[in-house]
Amino acid sequence: MTYALTTDVLICGAGAAGLTLAIDLARRGVDFMLIDKADGPFHGSRGKGIQPRSVEVFEDLGVLDGLLAAGAAPYPTIRAYAGQTFTDTQLGEDAQPTPAEPWARPLMSPQFLTERALRDRLAVLGHAPRFGTALAGFVQDAEGVTATLDSGQTIRARWMIGADGGRSFVRPALGVDFPGETKPGRGLVADVRLIGLARDVWHNFTGPDGQRISFCPLAGTDLFQLQGHAPDTADVSLVALDALTRQRTGRDDIVVTEVLWASTFGVNARLAERYRVGRVLLAGDAAHVHPPTGGQGLNTSLQDAYNLGWKLAAVLAGAPEALIDTYEAERRPIAGEVLGLSTRLLAKGDLKRGREARQLDLGYPDSPLSLDLGVAAKVAPGDRAPDAPCRDRDDKAARVFEVLAGPHWTLLGAKTAIAPRPGLIVADLVDANGWFADAYGLPPTGFVLVRPDGYVATVGKTGDEAAVEAYLAKVGL
Repeated sequence: MTYALTTDVLICGAGAAGLTLAIDLARRGVDFMLIDKADGPFHGSRGKGIQPRSVEVFEDLGVLDGLLAAGAAPYPTIRAYAGQTFTDTQLGEDAQPTPAEPWARPLMSPQFLTERALRDRLAVLGHAPRFGTALAGFVQDAEGVTATLDSGQTIRARWMIGADGGRSFVRPALGVDFPGETKPGRGLVADVRLIGLARDVWHNFTGPDGQRISFCPLAGTDLFQLQGHAPDTADVSLVALDALTRQRTGRDDIVVTEVLWASTFGVNARLAERYRVGRVLLAGDAAHVHPPTGGQGLNTSLQDAYNLGWKLAAVLAGAPEALIDTYEAERRPIAGEVLGLSTRLLAKGDLKRGREARQLDLGYPDSPLSLDLGVAAKVAPGDRAPDAPCRDRDDKAARVFEVLAGPHWTLLGAKTAIAPRPGLIVADLVDANGWFADAYGLPPTGFVLVRPDGYVATVGKTGDEAAVEAYLAKVGL
């Protein structure tokens, strides 16, 4: 059969998950196509929190500089009003950067700016989404997927990824259930211009009827994100939002002057029963949807893609196909855990966030890819690999994260008989100030193998080389 187009990976959905996956595949030289049924990019602020772990991911992918240049910044103080008085609190505990965790606090970046930074990075790598291109149907066999577009074109792909959001076309077409619950009531979010409020704090009010409204100054813009319980009517016009503002704040000096984007939404917590059916996989909101509390949804979605990209590339290059199954084994439990956190924060009702929201402690200790060789250290298989300032052999500053950055595996620590090869870097760092020892806590002849997505694969010592070589063979090295 002749197809209009052929590719290795067809990605359906050009939101945060689809764009992140596209960037990771592009830097690995994988042929892919990224399509989205929307006529153009999303223009709302919806997911505005970039958690510290996601900041680290963006640094590796080459996205972070663009994000910061666009205005991404730490969250402001939260100001809760009660009549004529107010109380100021921080979003989370007073977390400070450390050598092991250089990004301690979340950054604020409205979703449209985050996705723009992702598209800009993808463009540097020579690719762009194809907007206005909808998936109309697909069939699959043992070798790949034949997808039909709404234009009538057919695409033959070796793998297809449904990253097409909570209202996914791909997920129900696969016959995958999406169990969970819809919470009572509806939420409201809008990007507005207004007068009457300073931009140095996140303003929170509770109306006489107990209904909330907040105004968060959006980093990198002159806008505020208006959030709250949606009114009974679905009216999100300028007149309606201005009236709602007066009603819930009790103030006439706060005036909404422009509404650029607005949406009401049901509060859902749902998790797909499966992430893979044959040659089709789900990622992002197509696999899990979260209450908006805690800024977890977008972060979990882009980290799905970060987990999946290197595995797809490895299998396409000849690694055993079983590697793909570790995607669901690792990411579905994470989504379940994060859904629980988002739901608890929703029930709690305030905006304060603890360490658990930052996603630095999420890992894969029970993964088939976590090889336990019985070596005691401060890091264990499945853990996030920490950063550490070091020196190279020319006495130049060299962070561990700089060595890990890129599409390769990395061996850190004591010298071993394990040789570098395509796809594996054996680092040669000097722990000049003891930060590496402090973060990793390896024994004298210990070493650590770090996956391409920055998680510890195994911790070994002299004598474990054969076991590590066997492991490397199973992942295509």
